[in-house]
Amino acid sequence: MMIMQRRKRSIIHENRLFNTINVMLMLLLTLLIAYPVWNLIVSSFSDARHLTEGGITLYPKGFTLENYRAVFRDTTIWRAFGISIAKTVLGVLTHVFFCSMVAFAMSKRYLIGRRLYSAIGIITMFFGGGMVPTYLLYRQLGLLNNFWVYILPQLFSYYDMIILMNFFRDIPVSLEESAVIDGAGTWQVFLRIVLPLSLPVLATIALFNGVFQWNDYMTARMFVNREELYPVQMKLYEIIVQSQTTLMSNPSAGAVLPTTTRSIQLATIVLTALPIVLVYPFLQKYFVKGMTLGAVKE
Repeated sequence: MMIMQRRKRSIIHENRLFNTINVMLMLLLTLLIAYPVWNLIVSSFSDARHLTEGGITLYPKGFTLENYRAVFRDTTIWRAFGISIAKTVLGVLTHVFFCSMVAFAMSKRYLIGRRLYSAIGIITMFFGGGMVPTYLLYRQLGLLNNFWVYILPQLFSYYDMIILMNFFRDIPVSLEESAVIDGAGTWQVFLRIVLPLSLPVLATIALFNGVFQWNDYMTARMFVNREELYPVQMKLYEIIVQSQTTLMSNPSAGAVLPTTTRSIQLATIVLTALPIVLVYPFLQKYFVKGMTLGAVKE
């Protein structure tokens, strides 16, 4: 009896020690992750003089909104926001629908040529055409300086198709057979049964693609020269370059200007990250569920 009590006390002590160490490590990890983000936010509200001093920033020093005023002083920034929102929304919808449509067909084992399609898709995951052939192809297709250059090249991803295909295979075949018996066609089965049952994985794919579309900078940099088609990332890059040019042309102005290149950079980073941060909570439950799908098999 005494031995059992000692063993029980030993187990309780070990559990407490483990939980204490685990909590301390999690708190340390949280601080390491949260502090850079917090420092970025509060620094974007600090004035230029305090930013040049450097050091650890836990609160805005010399609180000012001039950094954000400098960004929004260019009225075309709102048009750039509109382009980014349009290409993100349209790009996500078309990407998710097209990948889902292909994945639904590829999930059927009776599909003729399925192995050939899979082999071709796998090859595209390892080999690309290169930047110059891609540029020439876009030029022949008329995508240069065209809004659709943001949409059509990102219409399909074989990697996302594989994720969707594996999920579709787990949907009970009896549901589709019942719908077919009731007179539903292939499109009706896909739109009314498969897609509604696949919201978690669709939300996961949409979130990843949405983040890519919103943060995509290189597409505009390489294939778009018309300023009216610039997304917000490209426009903010121009604002940063203009601020650097102003300071380089007149170095003594840095002492009197209310903003610096670094302060504007901090403000632009906050502005570009804010929409994704606001959207994520609404998709979090689908995202977590989609990431764990298929982890446990019965």
